[in-house]
Amino acid sequence: MEHQTQNPKAPLELVVTAGETPKRLDLFLANREPALSRAALQRLIQEGRITINGRAVRPSHKIKPGDRIRMEIPRPEPIDLRPEPIPLEILYEDESLLVLNKPAGLVVHPAPGHWSGTLVNALLYHFGSQGTLSTIGGKERPGLVHRLDKETSGVMVIAKTDQAHRALAAQFKQHSITRVYEALVWGKLKKPEGEIELAIGRDTKERKKFSARTARPKASATAYRVAERLGKLATRVELRPRTGRTHQIRVHLAAIGHPLLGDPTYGGRKVKDLDRLTIPRVMLHARTLGFRHPTTGRALEFVAPIPADMGALSQALREASRIPGVEEVTREA
Repeated sequence: MEHQTQNPKAPLELVVTAGETPKRLDLFLANREPALSRAALQRLIQEGRITINGRAVRPSHKIKPGDRIRMEIPRPEPIDLRPEPIPLEILYEDESLLVLNKPAGLVVHPAPGHWSGTLVNALLYHFGSQGTLSTIGGKERPGLVHRLDKETSGVMVIAKTDQAHRALAAQFKQHSITRVYEALVWGKLKKPEGEIELAIGRDTKERKKFSARTARPKASATAYRVAERLGKLATRVELRPRTGRTHQIRVHLAAIGHPLLGDPTYGGRKVKDLDRLTIPRVMLHARTLGFRHPTTGRALEFVAPIPADMGALSQALREASRIPGVEEVTREA
């Protein structure tokens, strides 16, 4: 491979030489750029920062002689993760894992703009010098098998050993994990239940959003059931994601015309103020998480109650809609 430019401040351009055998782009670059992990390279490819012949491609794209690879590698920011005494609501803990109820507003892992005050900082404090967290996620994401968005509350599982991390990650990949979310969505959802199937990926125009308008669509599905209709203003919905794409629930609900309350990214201004009610955040809660214990194989399931802000908003919406009672919607036999 020939380096076309050595300037570290400019994008790096590479040309695949004639003697190179076809292989995956991410694997090829991981062998050539040891300073970057394969996971980091995959993220850069998915973000469109690494292209071949001027085109965005998948990490699995097979390189061939003559391909011109362009890499835009952002400057790394210094990471100094410090334990911070942030309270944790722990639902369960043993030698392999920890299960907690993440509050809304807590960022899960350090990232630009959030180098402190994250769940990772809280975990480091909780475990102290005697505790351990899995190392598979790297320095920035110790113990993190999955994540929830900043404004999403609910159940998360943390791996304390690499063995537990691999076993849990395999269950997430196989979609054998039980996940149930509760949400408050805009408008009156008429169908009592259904399934949303929509392939999504990073939006081609707005890089911070995900949508069906993407160069790399990934199949995704979310089952839903109406739990309570709050007049014409809103609906309380139970959701079971069949896949685990980024922003999947948010994108899917917006796609059927019922975006999450408090989510202007996908729902616009109308979801922030509803009949003079101010929506404090994205109204999404990961209520239930079930999986097999990575060591014993025992089936475990954990439930986090609906947080106070969602409960209060639900009640306010009932009163605003002048509903005499709770209009429960049951599944038809």
